[in-house]
Amino acid sequence: MKVIDHINKAKSTLFSFEILPPLKGKRIESIYESIDPLLDFSPNFINVTYHREEYVYKKREGGYLEKVSIRKRPGTVGICAAIINKYKIDAVPHLICGGFTQEETENALVDLQYLGIDNVLALRGDPVKTEATFTPKENGHAYAVDLVKQIVEMNKGSYMDNEIQAAPSEFCIGVAGYPEKHFEAPNFNTDLKYLKAKIDAGADYIVTQLFYDNEKFFQFRDACKAAGITVPIIPGLKPISQAKQVTVLPKIFNIDIPEALSDALIKAKTENEAKEIGIQWGIQQSKELIKNGVPCLHFYTMGKSESVRRIVKEVF
Repeated sequence: MKVIDHINKAKSTLFSFEILPPLKGKRIESIYESIDPLLDFSPNFINVTYHREEYVYKKREGGYLEKVSIRKRPGTVGICAAIINKYKIDAVPHLICGGFTQEETENALVDLQYLGIDNVLALRGDPVKTEATFTPKENGHAYAVDLVKQIVEMNKGSYMDNEIQAAPSEFCIGVAGYPEKHFEAPNFNTDLKYLKAKIDAGADYIVTQLFYDNEKFFQFRDACKAAGITVPIIPGLKPISQAKQVTVLPKIFNIDIPEALSDALIKAKTENEAKEIGIQWGIQQSKELIKNGVPCLHFYTMGKSESVRRIVKEVF
């Protein structure tokens, strides 16, 4: 079932979460171990992230260095297929611009169709770690809005080769939103314009970057409504699990940590105490979001489900 259909049919707030593919060489059982503890709460869909290539330099015979592309976490499409097969739960693969030509994107979408996967989260993706800014692959997309447009064209039956007599695909398209703006955007209003462009291009729903201040989310939701964005907006949540995240997360995700939360974490004497603070904050944050009518709570598990289980047990 499509994510948008789950939302439209729901009579209360839904529950979903995101997982990381295992490192190359690890067995898929590591994925099941992170999913199984959350099955009691009937997740409606599970997102699977995609991690683009990294580059390393390997010394070759003669002393020269060869630039080699590696993918440390491959297998997103296969993992989605495994989730659907094992759990009969809808899986949402992340589809990114970085590292793909438009033809490669089209082929990936065809493969998803064959597997019966009709949901995608369309993202630009991060730059390669060795690059300061995002650079698209030649003949690839530079922006998520262009990826959305390609998927919409396939939904109309229009492929890159115009001579193909193609049946329309039926992808439900999610996109990312940033309650505290994307770190590359010059300001909040400009970022909102970029978001509206993705919705106008045909995206069906928004899932947000993580945040810890619900007021920031409510202000973002109101701003979206004022801008004419009417699709469902799903808040993305990540329980804090370590005291050091009070300084690490703002740097990585360009977010604010509320003073009450940061003060408590700074005073935490042990990592267990910091983890408990994160869980309790997540419980109260989730309850307030549900009270304010969000369509779904979406948790970023990062492969660790214990804190999410504790929170979800209290709110669902």
